[in-house]
Amino acid sequence: MRYDYFFELAKKEGLEETELYLSNDSSTAIDIFRGEIEQYNISSSAVVNARGIYGGKFGSASTDTWNKATAEKLVRDIKENAKVIEQNDPAIIFEGSEKYHKINYFNRDLAKISISDKINKLFEIEEKLKSSDARVVETSVSFAESQSSVSIINSKGLKLSQKSNYFYVYAYVLVKVGEQTKSGGEMFISNDFAKLDVSDLVAKAINDATSKLGGTDCPSQSYKAVLSNKVVSSFLNFYIGNASAEDVQKNSSLFIGKLGQKIASRKVTIEDKPLQRTVFCRYFDDEGVATSNRPIIKQGVLQTYLYNLTTAMKDQTTTTGNGFMQGGKIGIAPTFITLKPGKKSLEELFKEMGDGVYITEVNGLHAGLNPQSGDFSLQSTGFLIENGKISKALDMITVSGNLIDIFKDVINVGNDTKLFTSSVLCPSVLIKKINVAGK
Repeated sequence: MRYDYFFELAKKEGLEETELYLSNDSSTAIDIFRGEIEQYNISSSAVVNARGIYGGKFGSASTDTWNKATAEKLVRDIKENAKVIEQNDPAIIFEGSEKYHKINYFNRDLAKISISDKINKLFEIEEKLKSSDARVVETSVSFAESQSSVSIINSKGLKLSQKSNYFYVYAYVLVKVGEQTKSGGEMFISNDFAKLDVSDLVAKAINDATSKLGGTDCPSQSYKAVLSNKVVSSFLNFYIGNASAEDVQKNSSLFIGKLGQKIASRKVTIEDKPLQRTVFCRYFDDEGVATSNRPIIKQGVLQTYLYNLTTAMKDQTTTTGNGFMQGGKIGIAPTFITLKPGKKSLEELFKEMGDGVYITEVNGLHAGLNPQSGDFSLQSTGFLIENGKISKALDMITVSGNLIDIFKDVINVGNDTKLFTSSVLCPSVLIKKINVAGK
């Protein structure tokens, strides 16, 4: 596929600079339920997002096909779009970074494994879920595989490309004792199919469900708490969203005016690590800027906001390489959030806490968390901890507090790091307090 015609035409039509952002995605989704394939879906898409500067303003357009006619239409649409833009944000087409730390974590072997082999593995997981515990009454297994590539070509001579792929398997189980039923599950994510340990996945899924049996409420009060890595990952996405320079400039961030200040416990170091060898690695952002690993919060102190080219120019600073495509436009997002682990195991965190609660899951974050204040009230599940050990399961409880206070109140950080599909790697944490509504 040639793109020279687009750039030649754009120049002829008076566009000052132009750029093409090319994305190709393919995915496979398989669901196993009651011994049968309930869903089997394969999809693919290819999109060309075009941007150009005309009259000092950005215009944009997109297409899912590429030929001479669409190239001409893109140029026309960019010009028309630029003419009606009223905002005065700087329009920048990037010439390229001085150095790129190229990283390739694409696994060609994943695509070579046949669909039938993958399906057989899913049936194996389902069978082990059913046979591993007499209390199991229902199971399902979900599989999703994704492969994507991103390329950037612009009129300043920049040419970049990167591919990625990964899969995840989620094992779900429903258990029953008497009239009580509880559900649970476990997810595994990687781009190396050989690393999928069926026995480990099944054991963790069944334990997640059976450990909830006999759950009850607890007295309503403030407790010391250990937050599971799953809960921490959910909170981290909202928390680090406040580091967006765009939100800071719009006065909609909880980190406004906090740069260089202590905003969290000294135990908290949160980094954006796009160059770490994971399925989420990226060596350039969607504006063509080289990415780099950097601390966002180091020992509790806010080190930086996250910038794209436009917000960096507004603040007269340099971009952090966090410009990513959002709905056809360049927004700001972290690439791969990590919370630096500590040395203690989960059991050692319980022992350090003594008496308190272990919160394993929170629900309704989008509705139950106020982004303006950071206050939250969320339905939750977990366990009561007494004398440093799990005492009983907790059910029908609500936890509340403030997102900023959660990270200020971190006493210690565990070593049980886990990778999540939200592009977060984090362990569990021990905090001073959380409000629990039970009895």
